[in-house]
Amino acid sequence: MSHTPTPRTALVTGGTSGIGEAIAIALHDAGHRVVATCFDGVEDPATWRDAQAALGRDFRVEPVDVADYDSCQAMAARLQADGIGIDILVNDAGITRDATFRKMDKAKWDAVLRTDLDSMFNVTKPFADGMADRGWGRIVNISSVNGTKGQFGQSNYSAAKAGVQGFTKALAQELARKGVTVNSVSPGYVGTSLVMAMKPEIVESIVGQVPMGRLGRPEEIAAVVAFLCSEGAAYVTGADIAVNGGQHMG
Repeated sequence: MSHTPTPRTALVTGGTSGIGEAIAIALHDAGHRVVATCFDGVEDPATWRDAQAALGRDFRVEPVDVADYDSCQAMAARLQADGIGIDILVNDAGITRDATFRKMDKAKWDAVLRTDLDSMFNVTKPFADGMADRGWGRIVNISSVNGTKGQFGQSNYSAAKAGVQGFTKALAQELARKGVTVNSVSPGYVGTSLVMAMKPEIVESIVGQVPMGRLGRPEEIAAVVAFLCSEGAAYVTGADIAVNGGQHMG
């Protein structure tokens, strides 16, 4: 009996940078066809795609605004028109707009809730029924350690990422008998360009809170996601997997 995994088609939002890029690469290396999304109007899809092609990786890149329902519907329509069905969905795209609640304005609140939480509905809606109809699917939503424990100056982000976990558990129950698993992964602080752009003393103070004494690596998050998307994870659903070096154990 062959143990070669069945190649599937994966969609990774925010797949052209940071943790999303590591996830896209891990799923590609696992033998799947990967569609990565980039932020419509901000990122140039061709540059990233060509750089990956030079490394022997073939990706399709779709520009989309995950905070905009119509933009997500249009992306889904383009994929459907090309005969592409999505078997694996990784909702990774997210932003931060940090401020203490006292100084937080409505724009910062709305931007994070729309991009980090409304995107769960906007992107998952066009693909979940197809997975259920085919009797196989994997949905992995990227939450955060701060969705579990909260974080000073991140009432918007913490609320959104806690919402991601709640959404995951509810949808997991609805799709469990359809052969579709739904899980979330909650990274701690990972050495992406976003984190490394912080002041060195802030990064140092964060590392001081982590029992392992270091930041996570994007590929360490990606490895967990790749497992959850595999055949071997068929009995894992409704779970939130913490990958934070022991920073928070809840």
